[in-house]
Amino acid sequence: MRRLRRAKIVATLGPASSNPDMIARLFKAGADVFRINMSHTSPDRMREIVSMIRAVERDTGRPIGILVDLQGPKLRLGTFVDKAVTVKNGDTFVLDSDNTPGDATRVFLPHPEIFSAVEPGHVLLIDDGKVKLRVVEAEPKRMVTRVEVAGKLSDRKGVSLPDSTIPFSALAEKDRTDLEAALDAGIDWVALSFIQRPEDIAEAKKITRGRAAVMAKIEKPQAVVRLSEIIDLADALMVARGDLGVEMPLEKVPGVQKQMTRMGRQTGKPVVVATQMLESMISSPVPTRAEVSDVATAIFEGADAVMLSAESAAGQYPVEAVSTMNRIAEEVENDTFFRNIISAQRGEPEATGADAIADAARHIADTLDLAAVICWTSSGSTGLRVARERPRPPIVALSPNMSTGRRLAVVWGVHCVVTEDAHDQDDMVDRACRIAFKEGFAKPGQRVIVVAGVPLGTPGATNMLRIAYVGADVAND
Repeated sequence: MRRLRRAKIVATLGPASSNPDMIARLFKAGADVFRINMSHTSPDRMREIVSMIRAVERDTGRPIGILVDLQGPKLRLGTFVDKAVTVKNGDTFVLDSDNTPGDATRVFLPHPEIFSAVEPGHVLLIDDGKVKLRVVEAEPKRMVTRVEVAGKLSDRKGVSLPDSTIPFSALAEKDRTDLEAALDAGIDWVALSFIQRPEDIAEAKKITRGRAAVMAKIEKPQAVVRLSEIIDLADALMVARGDLGVEMPLEKVPGVQKQMTRMGRQTGKPVVVATQMLESMISSPVPTRAEVSDVATAIFEGADAVMLSAESAAGQYPVEAVSTMNRIAEEVENDTFFRNIISAQRGEPEATGADAIADAARHIADTLDLAAVICWTSSGSTGLRVARERPRPPIVALSPNMSTGRRLAVVWGVHCVVTEDAHDQDDMVDRACRIAFKEGFAKPGQRVIVVAGVPLGTPGATNMLRIAYVGADVAND
């Protein structure tokens, strides 16, 4: 099940795809990681889906990543006497702590923390920005706003505050319950929604304790401002363009996407680009030309993975959406300009032995046109370091840990094989050559480069590389 592309595909599972047959078809079509959205999934249903994915994993013999996406804190209006009201530009509208149903002049806002955070001049966006309110007066239990974008306000619509840092955790009570259930189910990645600061990541890591890697969804301006601090703590980033495009001007989102992909590359942290990538394929068997260009741009920028949301979760053509994304990635990576663009984004390695070894392995592999870069990696850190260098040959990661293989499923260019640890350096090189042949990456007579840490099995101790010939005897095994 070798992929003919480096970028990975994350497919969201939902009503259209949460059954064993469809999951198998999506994996065969090109999905490397499956996302479970806890906004629409109960813990019991999540466990069922995890079991289905693990069954496909056993059938295919390939590590498959599972990403559980937590809902995050939801800010919503209260209710209205007539279910909905219409406000006009210039109207005065009050949000307060009175829980009686609202009317055309006021409504209950059941989030006291918001009143303490907003200031005059701050903006409130209602229902994904369909209505825009600007704060005129702010009091401990009441705020007066002026309507700047008219529209309909109705029961329980969402509230976004792009200018205000709200003093609450990114993990609501539901998120904590869902996270514990997901960790017990053995998932690989957890995505945190609506984070504002690095402390949100630290809080989640205290709970996960290494049982799952933490992906920070960047969808608020406050997180963009503190991106360098957040990426230091997070294991990966997601460019959550949907909510990001609500909370900040749409024209700024492409620049943020590029900033995040470059920062992820520099730090060796995977970056997933998400939202509306092939949106029209929810109801159409083919995407628009603009959507194809959007996916291609993310691939050209060097994103580790591109993600399908409703296209695979609730659309009419989930398999076709994955297949289309797969073909786009393959075509981009074969483009004349792709290698030059990827190479131009390469930064200087950090002043550590492990990073120097990874950089040297890439340089040697490219210069000698080797068949593959083979990484022995216990924790996954060696695979991540080599992937950051974006070598021209394929990257094959060999690990004794299935959990490592599953986490590396989202990382650019890494084909992971779970195998028992090597006994010594000779066994390390010999089995690397044999697995490279068996997996279709090298032929007898070709050369590979082997990267590892010695002593064997020491996490993060990348300190050895060897060039090895793939002998004719591998074909006789």
